[in-house]
Amino acid sequence: MAPAEDPRALHLPDRSAKVAIVHDWCPDFRGGERVLARISALFPNAEIFTIFDFLPKEIKEEFFKDVAFHTSFANKFPFVQKYYRSLFFLGPFLIEQFDVTDYDFVISSSAAFSRGVLTRPDQPHMCYVHSPVRYAWDEQFSYLQQARLGFGPKGMLFRYMLHNMRMWDTRTAHGPDMMIANSNFVRSRIRNIYGRNAEVIHPPVACSEFECVTDKDDYYVSACFLAPYKRTDLVVRAFNEMPDKKLIVIGGGPQAKELRSIAGPNIEFAGHLSRSDYIRTLSHARAMVFAGCEDFGIAMAEAQAGGTPLLAFGRGGARDIVRPLGAADDPTGILFNRQSVEAVRDVVGLFERDRDLIRPEACSANAARFSEERFDQAILRSAGSVQAAFADY
Repeated sequence: MAPAEDPRALHLPDRSAKVAIVHDWCPDFRGGERVLARISALFPNAEIFTIFDFLPKEIKEEFFKDVAFHTSFANKFPFVQKYYRSLFFLGPFLIEQFDVTDYDFVISSSAAFSRGVLTRPDQPHMCYVHSPVRYAWDEQFSYLQQARLGFGPKGMLFRYMLHNMRMWDTRTAHGPDMMIANSNFVRSRIRNIYGRNAEVIHPPVACSEFECVTDKDDYYVSACFLAPYKRTDLVVRAFNEMPDKKLIVIGGGPQAKELRSIAGPNIEFAGHLSRSDYIRTLSHARAMVFAGCEDFGIAMAEAQAGGTPLLAFGRGGARDIVRPLGAADDPTGILFNRQSVEAVRDVVGLFERDRDLIRPEACSANAARFSEERFDQAILRSAGSVQAAFADY
């Protein structure tokens, strides 16, 4: 009988290992939490550590069944769900209070702090980076401007706290043994900010939940968390100037009230939809419009899975997702290069003129590159590599 192959040579992970998965916080079940759920499902003995956990019981039952959650002491603050974002400056301190040193393997899922969890030198640590801390690095000026924080006492305090966060972020940048980026855009940010190389593994998209809809309805759709950096305001203002075209805005967030106040009668705010209604609305739209700079953008990839073309700002994760009209065979959308009302209005006009060149079937086939099965295989392969490197410790 031939000798059994060494699993380490194949970079197969020990899925029975005791795994600590560290995630910044769980305020809602959005893109980052979908990645978290998928990773935790790959390791039966995984436990999750997160600063705040506000996930509903039904989400826990469906996506995190029998998974133990450990939260920070700040999760018990009175009414913390209403102001947890204001505690961002405590994030580094709170993450460092989690004791994961008794686990065989650490996986951090990080858009801010979780990468800085304290580990043993002989403890493998793999980090899935959704983004370096946006508001501490290149997005600082945008965040300060949107918050109307100049150089007064409050503005200077925030700038000083962000300066300290950059120092902590840089100091902890070499803690993980492997960094994985969720897009080529994030990989370039990791290289520029931390001086590290990263493998790209795109987030999992539940392609199997979508069918390619070829008979589209007469409306456009926007789907995202309604925060200023998503630039949904540009989409709303552009459609105000196109009253003959209907826009459905899916999602909620801190900017929802402001957006409703400026929207014309041709714009409908659907809020949070059930999963089935979300899939139906996204898949039957004429096109999805997105004007923000997203790290990846699972909703954009989901739109493609439903056969819906994507009209997106050509920076960030959209460049990984869209096969642009005029630059690719079987195009799946159009990229525009300026974040302005005029650019959104112009790209909708261009799409109306050339939409027959973008086939729903091509969009759906394009989304298969981001399937959940592909994500699982890539994560397991990377986890096996990290574990194998520590096999002799």
